[in-house]
Amino acid sequence: MMRAAACVLLAWALSAPVWAERLTLEAALASVSAAHPDRRVAESELAVARADREQAGSRQDFNLFLDGSLRTGHRPDGDWEPDNIGRIVARKSLLDFGRSSQAIAAADQEVVARQAALFNVENLRRIDIMARYFDVLMADMQYAADNELMAVTYVSWDNARKRFEVGQISQPELMRIEATFQDVRERRYASQQRMSSTRQKLAHAMNQPRVFPSELEEPALKENARAVADFNMLLAAVMRNNPRVLALQAQVAAMDGRIAAVRADRNPTLDAEVIGAGYSRSSNTRDDLSAGLVFTIPLYQGARVDARVARELAQKERVAAELEKLKLDLSESLYTTLQEIQWLRESGRAAADKQIEYRDWALERARAEYEMEMKTSLGASMADTQLALLRRKQVEYRLALALARLDALSGGHLPPVEGAKK
Repeated sequence: MMRAAACVLLAWALSAPVWAERLTLEAALASVSAAHPDRRVAESELAVARADREQAGSRQDFNLFLDGSLRTGHRPDGDWEPDNIGRIVARKSLLDFGRSSQAIAAADQEVVARQAALFNVENLRRIDIMARYFDVLMADMQYAADNELMAVTYVSWDNARKRFEVGQISQPELMRIEATFQDVRERRYASQQRMSSTRQKLAHAMNQPRVFPSELEEPALKENARAVADFNMLLAAVMRNNPRVLALQAQVAAMDGRIAAVRADRNPTLDAEVIGAGYSRSSNTRDDLSAGLVFTIPLYQGARVDARVARELAQKERVAAELEKLKLDLSESLYTTLQEIQWLRESGRAAADKQIEYRDWALERARAEYEMEMKTSLGASMADTQLALLRRKQVEYRLALALARLDALSGGHLPPVEGAKK
């Protein structure tokens, strides 16, 4: 029984998360290069493309093989004698009239596509880590505000119970105050749960599922002040440098190469061949060593080439359509992101700052009234101030994410802004 209990405790200890020390945004973003499953999938696809490139290049490699036959033959004198043959053959392709070159070109473009896809995964992971990091900070601030408000409502409920005992308030009024306290208590409990769940999501985004960050450092977010080019300049940069666009364009080019390689199967081939042979029966018409050129001209291949070409053309059309759809989506996403940046800078910040200014004034007034024992709303004012600060931080976090998305859309090549400070 004790052994079973020890096993249960050991399993719990192994599964329980480890709380890490103070974490910075820079340290969190450094985990982009970690072996996250999304990155491993992209890296494996790149490895497959590189292997296909090696395979395409091996078409021109030197081939050496052994072949032979075991047989017997009937002689004119009526006897059966063995007629065995063993050969060592060395063969090298000299010309295949486009098969290898087009296959290599297609494989090279596929490698380019997979490299762009890997870069896109890194961009997406960077944005995801930033978002998870900001979620933790906002969850902590929300919990602080809800915890403050719960303390205020608890004091109100406790005072109400004392007043009810001496008959100063009715039972329905006491029930109303208690119901308010329970609602705030439930909200505070949900905020506490959100603190833990956001940390778990951040740990997963960093590919450290068992290491939960206990405390996060507030980032400076200096990039929030950088200037942004207009829509047309950004759109041109996005269409030119977006990694998903580059990946699909490379795939279209790869399919052109594969189509050309398949069509080249109708072309002749020229190989150099050297043969060393041994025979169990000697003959004047057999050579122990021979060399020559082997020229092959396809005369009829059925529908094999046409079917393969049709398949590649259909796939090319699908990818080309995906590329056109992607460009439309990127244009919409860029426009929406620019609108969000403009709104946050011109309206979101101003509204949040004014709310903080008002809440600071209300807190000072509540503090003065509390000191004069006129009112007891100091705790509620402190909670409202926390929420106003949370709103201001949320604006900056959203702005940082919008700018990060803008950078990812352009593949990290945002156009310079004339007159902007460097």
